[in-house]
Formats: sequence, C-alpha cells, structure tokens
Amino acid sequence: MTSIDTTHDDALREVPFAKEDIYNGRILHVEKWKVTCPNGREAAREIVVHKGAAAVVPVFENGDTLLVRQHRVAVDRVTLEIPAGKLDSVGEDPLDCAVRELREETGLAAERMTHLTTILTTPGFCTEKIAIYLAQGLSQGETHPDEDEFLGLIRMPLEEAFERVMRGEIHDSKTICGLMMAREAVARRKL
Repeated sequence: MTSIDTTHDDALREVPFAKEDIYNGRILHVEKWKVTCPNGREAAREIVVHKGAAAVVPVFENGDTLLVRQHRVAVDRVTLEIPAGKLDSVGEDPLDCAVRELREETGLAAERMTHLTTILTTPGFCTEKIAIYLAQGLSQGETHPDEDEFLGLIRMPLEEAFERVMRGEIHDSKTICGLMMAREAVARRKL
C-alpha cells in the first residue's frame, strides 16, 4: 500500500482569521471567511457551514438492499438514494442519526451498524460530512417520514444496485459511495 507523506501539509494550509455571517437558514448557514494563504496573501472564501449527516445501506440476510425514491426539487428529478438525513444538532453522534433515519424512512431496525466511511461532500466550499453505515440484522417496523418528506421504497439485490451505479443510473454521491463500500464490505467479510 502506498503511503502519502503528510509531513509538509502545513505548506498547503489556509488559515482563517475572520468570519462573517452571510445567510442563516433552517438547513444552511453561509459565511464569508478571510484566510491567510500559504504564500502570505489574504483571500476570501464563501463557506456553507453544515451540521453534517448520516446515511445507511441496509442489507438483508438474502443480500437485498432497500433504497429510497424521492423528488429532489433542486435537480428536478426523482432520485434513488440510500436512507439518510441531517444531524439534529452539532455534536449529535452520526450513529444515532443513522439509526433514526433508517427507522423513519424505511421502518427498519438493525441489530448491527458498521461504520463504512465518512465522506466530505464538497470540501471546496462546504463543511458537510456524511457518515455512512452498513445496517444488518434487519427487522421491519413502521415508517415515520418527516411531514414534508414524500418517499417511495424499492428493494433490490445489492448487486443490482451496484450495477445501476456502474451503468450511471444512480447519481447521488453518498449513495454511490455507500453502495460501493457496502458491496465490498459484504464481499470481504462474507457478512
């Protein structure tokens, strides 16, 4: 395995020295940051400050997964995604969020939740991190979506979901990452 030399990372680091609120909404908070660049010059950065999120790839004993269909108004399309949601507050344990979102969106509870990875959605301008989990040992309960959330569920083999990723039929980045990581984790661990 090739290692990455991080000895000189400080030579790349931008250091924030001032922050100004631009917009503060229910989901997003936008700030203008002034930073000192590695060459000593100052620059402005517009940063979307986000509490973070969690996502879950549920995998049943037979190898099926359950995906969520929902209309995303920002891109004006119905997407196919893994269950996910925003942290309720800064500092909330992403695992707690993942368990909650799995139950709310799918009605499922899991005996085992395994952290697969944490992704940075758009690190060029956003602080959002999404923790992605593999859920196994699933049992069915009732769904409890948020009152402004309208969802459809589709169950399919994990391998079919992966093939949809490879054919370019799934476009959501957390879903692509989650499905690929879950497929590999299940194959390696024979879980």
